Amino acid sequence: MTMENLFRLVDQDQDFFQRKWTLVNGPVIVGAGPSGLATAACLKEQGVPFVVLERADCIASLWQKRTYDRLKLHLPKQFCQLPKLPFPEDFPEYPTKRQFIDYLESYAKHFDINAKFNECVQSARYDETSGFWRVKTIVTSDSNKTEFEYVCRSLVVATGENAECVLPDIEGLPEFGGEVIHACDYKSGEKFKGQKVLVVGCGNSGMEVSLDLCNHNASPSMVVRSSVHVLPREIFGKSTFELAVLMMKWLPLWLVDKLMLILAWLVLGNIEKYGLKRPSTGPVELKNTKGKTPVLDIGALEKIRSGDINVVPGIKRFSRGQVELVNGEKLDIDSVVLATGYRSNVPSWLQEGEFFSKNGYPKASFPHGWKGKAGLYAAGFTRRGLSGASSDAMRIAQDIAQVFKDETKQLRMRTVARHRRCISLSQF
Repeated sequence: MTMENLFRLVDQDQDFFQRKWTLVNGPVIVGAGPSGLATAACLKEQGVPFVVLERADCIASLWQKRTYDRLKLHLPKQFCQLPKLPFPEDFPEYPTKRQFIDYLESYAKHFDINAKFNECVQSARYDETSGFWRVKTIVTSDSNKTEFEYVCRSLVVATGENAECVLPDIEGLPEFGGEVIHACDYKSGEKFKGQKVLVVGCGNSGMEVSLDLCNHNASPSMVVRSSVHVLPREIFGKSTFELAVLMMKWLPLWLVDKLMLILAWLVLGNIEKYGLKRPSTGPVELKNTKGKTPVLDIGALEKIRSGDINVVPGIKRFSRGQVELVNGEKLDIDSVVLATGYRSNVPSWLQEGEFFSKNGYPKASFPHGWKGKAGLYAAGFTRRGLSGASSDAMRIAQDIAQVFKDETKQLRMRTVARHRRCISLSQF
C-alpha cells in the first residue's frame, strides 16, 4: 500500500479523518462461517495479515443459531473438513451439529483467528481513484452502535449461500392465526407434539423437519410443489456422495446419473407413487448446473410410506386455521414451518455489478467464480458445500499471498533505494 494512494482517498473525501477507520495491510474477510475461517487459516499459513468481520456474536452463526437440534452432516466428514486441519479421529463418519461447531471453534483457535464480532457490513465499494476497497460497518456493543470503516486492497466475500432465509409470499398466510416459523428458527419437534403441522418445502430441511416432527408425535403434512431427487444417504454401506465422486473419475456425467438413479431405485423403490416426482435432469447434473442438492434420505421416506408424513401438492391459499391446496383439498392445521430455503445477501451491501449477479452469486461458473477484479474474491459460493468452500479458500489465499509478497518485495526495494540515496547525500 502506498501513501500516495491513501492521499488520493483523503483528497476526494474531506470528511475521511472525522470518522473511525483503519488501514488493513491485507484483505478484509466478510463472514466468520466455514468459508471465512478456511480462507483466514490459509492466509495465516501464507503469512498474510487479515481482518475477519462477523455480524453475529460468534463464529459459524448459521450453525450455532439457525439449525435444528437433530442436525448431522449429510456427507462423510472427510468431505466436510476445512483445509490444514482434519476432524478428530474419534468423530463419527457423520458428525453431529454440536461436534461440527466444536470442530470449527477448535479450528479458529488452532489458527489464531480472532474475528471482529457484532460488526455488520453496511456497504463495500471499490474506490478506483485510490485503488482501495472501502468497507463500512456498524459495530454493536451493549446498547451502542458505532460506525467504522476499513480500507484495504482486497476483499473476500465469505457470507455464503445461506445468509438470509427465503420467506414466500403466500395468499392468506397473515390471516392463518397459528404459529408460522422458518426452518432456521426450528429447533425441535417437542413444542409441536400433538399438532398438525404443515411443512412447506421438500428439500433436505423439509424432509428432516418432517421426520423430526414425526419422532415427537406431531402429524406433519409436507408440501411438495416441484420435482425432487431423493437418494439414500448410503448405498450398500457406501456413502452415496462418495460413490458418485468415485464414478465421476472414470465415467461420463450422464452415465453416473443413470447408475445413481438405478441404485436409488434398488434401495428406495419407486418414490413417485408417494407423490415425489423426479426431475428429468439427473441428480449430479442438476447439482452442477442449477445448484439444486438432492435429498439424502435418513428415514423420512419410510415415514412417507407408512403415512406418518402426508405428502401434499402446492398451496393455493391460507385461511384461519386452514390451508387450501391447489387440488382443492383443505387441511386443518395448527402450525406452519417454512422450509423454503436461503439466499445470498451480497446485493444488499456490496456495491459491485461485474463479478456478482443480482441474486448474489458469482457470474462465472465453477471453478472460475472465486476471483473477480480489483482484489475482489468470493469463498463458498460454488454450490458444492464445504469441499467447494475449502477449494475456494486455498485458491484465494495463494493468489492474495502472491500479490502481498510481490508488494512487500517492491516496498522493501524502494526502502533500500531511499536509504542508499540518504547515505550518498550524507557524504557531501
